[in-house]
Amino acid sequence: MMTFLGNLLLLVGGLFCLLGALGLVRMPDVYNRIQAGTKAVTMGSLCILAGVGLLYPTWWPKLVAVALFILLTNPVGSSAIARALYRSGIRPWHKAGEEES
Repeated sequence: MMTFLGNLLLLVGGLFCLLGALGLVRMPDVYNRIQAGTKAVTMGSLCILAGVGLLYPTWWPKLVAVALFILLTNPVGSSAIARALYRSGIRPWHKAGEEES
């Protein structure tokens, strides 16, 4: 049962990472790409780590440390990149016909 659940989490994590990669290609501007990449890949990474943890229970302490590192650095890094882009003059994408506020 644990092997099945671990493999299922690996599959779900892989799908989230794939969706994050698809978001990097499909989103219209850099801000949306950052958001898609960060959220989906963070969730995918956590699922993969949980799946590996279920398959190899002795690795849990290391996997938890890696998960905490990902949870702390991914949002901060993407926010810093987005802020730097905004300060450098790159404005967010607006759909045609919408007013910029």
